[in-house]
Amino acid sequence: MESYRRYRPGYPVAIVDTLQRECGLSAESVIADVAAGTGLFAEIFLAAGFAVTAVEPNDEMRAACAELESTYPKLRCVAGTAEATGLPDGSVDLITVAQAMHWFDLERARAEFTRILKPGGWCAVIYNNRRFGGDLFHEAYERFLLEFGIDYSAVKDQHMGRKRLAQFVAPSTMQCAGFPNAQALTLEGLRGRVMSSSYIPKEHHPRFAEMQAALERLFVENESGGTVTMVHESMVCYAQLNIR
Repeated sequence: MESYRRYRPGYPVAIVDTLQRECGLSAESVIADVAAGTGLFAEIFLAAGFAVTAVEPNDEMRAACAELESTYPKLRCVAGTAEATGLPDGSVDLITVAQAMHWFDLERARAEFTRILKPGGWCAVIYNNRRFGGDLFHEAYERFLLEFGIDYSAVKDQHMGRKRLAQFVAPSTMQCAGFPNAQALTLEGLRGRVMSSSYIPKEHHPRFAEMQAALERLFVENESGGTVTMVHESMVCYAQLNIR
């Protein structure tokens, strides 16, 4: 079973508030952010005063995350994976996973999450989903990615939908909340966003110049006041994994 609610903008704070309320978090609660990367998601909980253990296997990303320790003394960065976090048994109140669940061995990760969670502990999975259609700009942007993205279709299919997430938390009941957010992008902002994607041709690719020209046309045809607006919805799905 699953329930779903949709919230208005202000989503970073709203995500924290929602999980604090729904998961019964207190000032003493410990959060483990698994596959934490450079700490972008962990930081919203740190800013709210929570203690966060950032679990990240990549040395460079973990080092970048550790730079936040000078600002947030409640941050601890450790080397580990979703399947082997290295954290003690029953030591965590909430596990968060942002934009990374599709990389995990789900069966092993489920067992590991259950091991490190306290009785009644929670898991929250977050994906930031771009709008694929509904207006001229988003439809044109999707056509652009399908045309020039080297393996865009495969990457697009990697993100875990709510059905697979529900299977991951079963037999627990999963709840989901949506947080719409929009980003106004100049041409340079749009170009930077596109070029940061792994599936976009880089400078020496034979279609690079063609891709850049097509992107500029897309912007010119859809801009208003010097920007285009890209709409996302941050989807947060959460459930108690360790019910005893």
